Amino acid sequence: MDFTDFGQTIKENVGRVIIGKPDVTELLLVALLTEGHVLLEDVPGIGKTTLAKALARSLDCSFARIQFTPDLLPSDVTGLNYYNQKSQEFEFRPGPVLNQLLLGDEINRATPRTQSSLLEAMQEHQVTVDGVTYPLPRPFLVMATQNPIELEGTFPLPEAQLDRFLMQVRLGYPTEEEEEEILLAYELQDPFVGLESVVSTDDVLQLQLGVRKIHISADVRHYILEVVRSTREHEAVDLGVSPRGTLSLYKASQALAALRGRDFVIPSDVQYLCAPVLTHRLHISPQIRLRGRTPAEVVTEIVGSVPVPVVE
Repeated sequence: MDFTDFGQTIKENVGRVIIGKPDVTELLLVALLTEGHVLLEDVPGIGKTTLAKALARSLDCSFARIQFTPDLLPSDVTGLNYYNQKSQEFEFRPGPVLNQLLLGDEINRATPRTQSSLLEAMQEHQVTVDGVTYPLPRPFLVMATQNPIELEGTFPLPEAQLDRFLMQVRLGYPTEEEEEEILLAYELQDPFVGLESVVSTDDVLQLQLGVRKIHISADVRHYILEVVRSTREHEAVDLGVSPRGTLSLYKASQALAALRGRDFVIPSDVQYLCAPVLTHRLHISPQIRLRGRTPAEVVTEIVGSVPVPVVE
């Protein structure tokens, strides 16, 4: 299976459940192919949980959902060793993180200690419990959700946690036509009930290896560097994009080009991904924030100010 067939097949299958969001599904596939993770930030009822479940079902991946709450413990995420009275030995009980696709619902409701239990898994694809390290299954994708409106009883994600998400994505409200289509699709039966897997995990693993071979010319590579470096020098920014963010934009551009049927990256691939990949990594100054400017606006301004290379 090639990249375009993979992308089209998944988008069509997920589109049976999530109406009118092929661009969001494409971004999730970019994260999957680059072994990155996604933070879904939007109001309740948009379909974030359903989207995660539909993607897992389409890929034939094991799926687990964690409802983050203030009393959730790190061991509830990673697993724990318990004493088996029958065997008279300690045994490891795996946590939900030892699945291929993990949905962390309302991640900002958990305490910082519990939030940090995902750091090792997201960066190193492993978890360590009582000094023993357990590798995670592949492919591995974390999708976390948070409500941007409700702040009471939440713990904002620190920069170190945000930086481990490849991208931050908003689903947004559907159009009137799309919402009517949703009503008709769910009129008689939940379409998720009949949803089947259309791509094997072996195909995903092969595509993950292939995406690294997508060519990026020296001009486009320097363009990525200039955009990222501009975030560190902009007057409105206190904390710019880290080298991890540079690498994320580089890899994501390769995956997007592959999904769009090319074996090389063009500047428009980079421009398209700057908002989801860079915005959540910026920390703008309080004075700029009080003036009503947002990180997304700053990223747009930076992208518009960097000269675009001409690629033949």
